[in-house]
Amino acid sequence: MGMSIPQYLGQMDIRKGVVGLATGAGFIYLLYKAIKAGIKCQPPLCTASPICIARECAGPRERALPQEAPAPEASNVGGPKGLAVERERHGRDSGELRRLLNSLEYKQDEYAKSMILHSITRCVYLLEAEASSCTADDISLVGSMLDDEDNSVKIQALNTLKAFSGIRKFRLKIQEHTIKVLELISTIWDSELHVAGLRLLNSLPLPDYVHPQLRRVMPALMEILQSNYILAQVQAIRLLSYLAQKNDLLYDILNCQVHSNFLNLFQSTQPGSLLFEVLVFAERLSEGRNSPHYRAVKWHYNEQSLHEALFGDESRLADRLLALVIHPEEEVQIQACKVIVSLQCSQDVGVRPSSCRPSHSYFNSGENN
Repeated sequence: MGMSIPQYLGQMDIRKGVVGLATGAGFIYLLYKAIKAGIKCQPPLCTASPICIARECAGPRERALPQEAPAPEASNVGGPKGLAVERERHGRDSGELRRLLNSLEYKQDEYAKSMILHSITRCVYLLEAEASSCTADDISLVGSMLDDEDNSVKIQALNTLKAFSGIRKFRLKIQEHTIKVLELISTIWDSELHVAGLRLLNSLPLPDYVHPQLRRVMPALMEILQSNYILAQVQAIRLLSYLAQKNDLLYDILNCQVHSNFLNLFQSTQPGSLLFEVLVFAERLSEGRNSPHYRAVKWHYNEQSLHEALFGDESRLADRLLALVIHPEEEVQIQACKVIVSLQCSQDVGVRPSSCRPSHSYFNSGENN
């Protein structure tokens, strides 16, 4: 059985030398990199340029990854999209996007609706002027597809709304579908739908009025995080990291029940992209429970809570963090150091010890992912 975090941090004594876990220059260098990364400016926001749109520029909680613009593809309505892009480049409206939206209004079978929505998504990314000339009614039309019985239609509708969310004037209208999107990802167990829905949520600022619904879907978000589908896990953890910065949601996250093997997410065998996001999440949770607002209350957590898995007396998070300090990916190393420093800071300010109370869990005690 591993030492508790307080025991490890007591041995590390970060304040007097940044830790005794590594005496060489390597750890000092990593700590320097962690501090330097913390004070760097945020990356520039994506613009509304055609190139940025074609690359599906990242939303507020997405990290932009270079992507090739979709290759020209023949459309079942109108001419090839490559020609449509060329016409827009010369200042002429191809009419392609409008034709697709109009065709969506007519009765179509599920396959046709999916294909039309897919083509609309591509047009939005590639035809900037035509996409910007769309209306709120067009957004409502696409949003109505979320009520379709076919999951593939729902997924394509979510992707189309995500594409439109890159245009600022449509964001408020798209926000109106937030509660519906939360309902979909919490009631339908479909990995592709989870990815599409969470990518949309991560591209939007979430208004306060959806916080009650967010509390209700928190167990579902935690389940998605503990699934074995990397794309859905990354999107879920990004959303949870964002919500962890909301004072009125922090306790709901920390008291959310998790599987007994939750710390497997911190194993060095996990993909680096997921490890990095999980460590960011842990850092934000640590910072949140260290805030004066949170420390003003003596909180109670259930025995299977996320808080106990990460910060409880029996937690083995310290073991996992030590292993990640020597992870092959520098980004993961630096973020692991940040979590260690954050945990030490929480000791320095005297975070109240947790009080646990037994409660019935909907997970089987021996359940594994």
